[in-house]
Amino acid sequence: MPRQVFLYDPPDRFVAGTVGQPGERAFYLQATAAGRTTTVALEKAQVAALAERVDELLDEVVRRTGGSAPVPAVAPAELADTAPLDIPVEEEFRVGTMALAWDGESERVVVEAQALVEVEVNEEEDLEAAEERLLQDDENGPPLLRVRLTGAMARGFAKRALDVVAAGRPPCPFCSLPLDPEGHVCPRQNGYLRGASS
Repeated sequence: MPRQVFLYDPPDRFVAGTVGQPGERAFYLQATAAGRTTTVALEKAQVAALAERVDELLDEVVRRTGGSAPVPAVAPAELADTAPLDIPVEEEFRVGTMALAWDGESERVVVEAQALVEVEVNEEEDLEAAEERLLQDDENGPPLLRVRLTGAMARGFAKRALDVVAAGRPPCPFCSLPLDPEGHVCPRQNGYLRGASS
């Protein structure tokens, strides 16, 4: 079966979002264009890392081009997207690896999210070589979501993604672990049960 590639060039919408209550949230990336939607699941840490890397990449593009690239310094207010994920949220795959690049010719950020897969290693290669072989297999490789964004869209994506990550449970002021609504046993307070409002 040929590799599934979900390509959005450009998407009408590309966002990070969640389903569930803080402490039990599932994280997703969702791309939409021309009446079709692709949703992939990933970890909270992956969302945070992707958003931070997008901002870093855009900052570097601005620095290297002396500000001539069409990349805003901050996310444009008119592109703010606070709407929930499009429903139904139907996961195509769980993300294993992600890649990020700047296409200087088209002046676009390229985001790739590839499915998590088990890698079979043969006797002649190590794990790293086996992973690389699988990633480069355009015919039989794992499913892939590829999104091409303008600089402004990428800034908007990064801002929303960081806001989504930060909207979880507030941290304990003593140990920085997330507070549950029922409270948590704080290791910095010798196991004293602290409430969310404490």
